[in-house]
Amino acid sequence: MKKLTHLPLITRLSKNVIRILGCNKGFMTLQGTNSYLVGTGNRRILIDTTEKRNANDYIKLLHRVLEEEKATIEHLLITHWHFDHLGAVNSVLNMLKTINTEIKSTVWKFSRTPNDKNSRNMENLFEWKQLRDKQIIEVEGAKLDVEYTPGHATDHASFMMEDEKILFSGDCILGEGTAVFEDLNAYIATLKKMLMMKPKVIYPGHGPIIENPENIINFYIENRLKRENDILNILEQNAKNNTLSELDIVNHLYTEISSKDMSKAAMYTVKGHLDKLLKEGKVKGERGKWQII
Repeated sequence: MKKLTHLPLITRLSKNVIRILGCNKGFMTLQGTNSYLVGTGNRRILIDTTEKRNANDYIKLLHRVLEEEKATIEHLLITHWHFDHLGAVNSVLNMLKTINTEIKSTVWKFSRTPNDKNSRNMENLFEWKQLRDKQIIEVEGAKLDVEYTPGHATDHASFMMEDEKILFSGDCILGEGTAVFEDLNAYIATLKKMLMMKPKVIYPGHGPIIENPENIINFYIENRLKRENDILNILEQNAKNNTLSELDIVNHLYTEISSKDMSKAAMYTVKGHLDKLLKEGKVKGERGKWQII
């Protein structure tokens, strides 16, 4: 695996955005979850938190930044329900009560769709309000346009700071590597939507900032389409012999898998592609065995 770029725990990215790492470095989280403190006044926006198990270390960083900025958090925006983004929401809310009792912080997120297959209900651990597509959330020094961007998760939100053309992409786009997805059709539609937004810079959910957004988004789209063609070719080449399992396809596609984490991510990606191809009637699968139609 490529060595990750070093990121400081706290970084001022612009006059109105400070990045605070989630202190949860890992294979899937890269340098850790990026949370962003947005705005210039004493009432700010916070985008995302970290995992519950890393909350204490993260809260110390966030508290230090808020003290230095003489600010509190009016709006806490959650890009999606995954535990590494909302696991510390309650810890943040409890900390805010100790520094300012006058301002009640509001947590915002989209709802997961009825067909969401994941049974974990992390968002039931705290009260939150429903985001709306194209909603505007504004504080002194920052105005964010809410964008519904499903694919990585059914409730995924991204946020566009229109004046500066800064896109907070959540996990749709990563600063290094590529992202996983739940629904490939929705994910590709989201990537194309992001292209139409024409951001000048992307502040991702994990990894360093992206200063060539158009190139990276196009690469993401092309990479997914290439993987789809590769899978179809593998199934076609083996059509006369037998069906292939998802692991068989992974072993054909990826030659440099060196860990269980990498294998798990590859399996998840291949399964996402196969689900899309199944819906389109291009493949058929039974009991984990797949073949081209």
